Amino acid sequence: MSYALENEEAIDLSHLSAILERLSEEIRQVSVVGNIERQTTTADSSEAKDNLNLGVGIDGKGPQLKADFGFSDTIGRKSEAKVTESGALRHRIHFGSLTKVLIDLVKFLNGKRILFVLDEWSNIPLDLQPYLADLIRRSMFPVRGFTVKIGAIEQRSRFRLSTQAGDYIGIEVGADAAADLNLDDFMVFGNDSTRAKDFFRELLYKHTLAIIGDKDFPVIGSSSTLQRVAFTQHNAFDEFVRAAEGVPRDAINIISVAALRAGDDPISVNHIRGSAKTWYERDKESAVAANPRARLLLHWIIDEVIGTRRARAFLLQSNVSHPLIENLFDSRVLHIIKKSVSASEHPGARFNVYALDFGCYVDLISTGKAPQGLFEEADDNGRTKFVEVPVDDYRSIRRAVLDLAVFESNAPELGISQSAK
Repeated sequence: MSYALENEEAIDLSHLSAILERLSEEIRQVSVVGNIERQTTTADSSEAKDNLNLGVGIDGKGPQLKADFGFSDTIGRKSEAKVTESGALRHRIHFGSLTKVLIDLVKFLNGKRILFVLDEWSNIPLDLQPYLADLIRRSMFPVRGFTVKIGAIEQRSRFRLSTQAGDYIGIEVGADAAADLNLDDFMVFGNDSTRAKDFFRELLYKHTLAIIGDKDFPVIGSSSTLQRVAFTQHNAFDEFVRAAEGVPRDAINIISVAALRAGDDPISVNHIRGSAKTWYERDKESAVAANPRARLLLHWIIDEVIGTRRARAFLLQSNVSHPLIENLFDSRVLHIIKKSVSASEHPGARFNVYALDFGCYVDLISTGKAPQGLFEEADDNGRTKFVEVPVDDYRSIRRAVLDLAVFESNAPELGISQSAK
């Protein structure tokens, strides 16, 4: 609306009102699911009247006789019909009608493309996701000039629901829509440090400009200039990107705390580490504490991965579904930085690389217990080394694979089911 009002070349929204009204009607239809009773009442009526009037009078011509005779007959019929509906109101959408509205909308835009973006898909209840996906596939995918983009967490998404007839409801990823963009490739320092730094540099720059607005502050010409004046050195900014772990929300909160710590001085590595610890304790650790079982598993992983293996990451088989791991992932203390990696000593098996959050080991940095790398890998000669950037294939990742059965056997009182292995 703001663009249309402020730009002379924008489309006249008044001409869109009819199409938009149709769109509003199509997505707000309601039907009653329940009993319908019909009652019809008919009534007949008839009325007849006879009139006879006689009169005698005398005038100048002599006596006169007058007679008036009349007859009327009225017949009427009245019919009433009553329909009673009782049941539950249910929202409904007719896919064909909605598609027709979208086609008319695209035609009106004269070649311009509509970009329909759904973010935070994972916040939709799992049971509802396939049906919303089916609506998108049937009503939006066929419309030329209409582009749909969905931002979702794979472990929290359910795009497809199979039916007993062998068909499916929803979107078949890979066939109906492509999942070809992983944001972690751009935002996680361990995957591609250059891309990650570029992303968070621009993120920080745009947020700073939005906060400054029209205030009387020195103009910061570029994101590189902001980095140079806001941080003591490149290492401080690198530490900031590493601490964010690819999560923009964490990055904004960490840099906010760091700026408060720094005051009028540039932000240093120590400021970043201190703020990362504060944010971890304030937000993430408190969220994990709400689930005692998840907290116990996190402490076990920290002891096993950081304490014993001196690593920051571990691997789990891709087909492993563990509710506590998912809980830690949702709390952002575990991050998936690589999917579907393989190793020669595990033929046919695929693994996901999970990294512990920066806040889990920030206290150990610059100490003798600090992690030495992402995880250990062995070459053909049996020599081991720590890797920093996860790749698709490894020779040996024996010490990097985390066996949750060990945790289960050591904590039977947690009641973790065998199916969660």
